[in-house]
Amino acid sequence: MEDRRLLSAEESPAALDEHVARIAEEFRKGFEAVERIDRPAVTIFGSARVREGNPSYEQARRVARRFAERGWAVVTGGGPGVMEAANRGAKDGGGLSVGFNIELPHEQHVNPYLDIALTFRHFYARKTMFVKAAEGFVVFPGGFGTADELFEALTLIQTGKVLHFPVVLFESVYWDELLDWFRDDLLADGMISPDDVELLYVTDDLEEGVEQVISCYERRCAHVPAEPVKADAQ
Repeated sequence: MEDRRLLSAEESPAALDEHVARIAEEFRKGFEAVERIDRPAVTIFGSARVREGNPSYEQARRVARRFAERGWAVVTGGGPGVMEAANRGAKDGGGLSVGFNIELPHEQHVNPYLDIALTFRHFYARKTMFVKAAEGFVVFPGGFGTADELFEALTLIQTGKVLHFPVVLFESVYWDELLDWFRDDLLADGMISPDDVELLYVTDDLEEGVEQVISCYERRCAHVPAEPVKADAQ
C-alpha cells in the first residue's frame, strides 16, 4: 500500500517527489468530486462491520433517508456496514448519495448505492473531503476508524478550523462511557474546557438528530459567521 511505503522510515528521499505529486492529484480529484455536490450535505460515519438487520444499520438508513427527503446529500466512506446503510437510505429518499472510499487490504469495498464515488489511497486526503463536503457529522457506533473521524472533527471545531459544525452521536448507551471519560477525567483534569463537552449532541431520536444538523445550517446561513471563541487545542 502506498501509505505504508510513504510512512516507512526506509522510504528514500528520491521517491518523495513522486509521492507528493500523487497526493496532490488525489486532493485535486477529491475537491472536484466535492464540487459536484449541488446541495448541503451531511457526512455519516459508523462501523463497516454491521450488516442489514443490525440496529445501527437500520437507524443509519432511516436517518439518511430523512436527510435526503429534506433535500440534503449524504456522504459516507463508501464502504459496507453503516456506510452502505446511509448511502442506501439516501437513495431511498431520492437524494444524492456520495462515497469516498479507501483502498484497504481487507474489509473495505465500494457499496452499490453511490451516485458520486471516488476511491482514495491516502486517509488524510479522504478525511479532508468528509469535512469539505459536509455541514455536519452524524456518527453511529463504530471502531477505530469511526473514533478517528470523530476526534478529528472535534479537534477541527475546538481549534476553530471549522465553524458551526454540529456533531451528532446516535445510540446514546454506546457513547455513555466515552462522555463520562470526557467529564470525569479530561474536564476534571483541565485537559479540555467546559464548552468542549458541549460540542457533541447525543440522541436516540431520528427526527431530533436530523433537525440538529439542519437547524444549525439554517442558522449559519442566516447570519454572518462569528470568529471562533478560542483557537487553541488543549
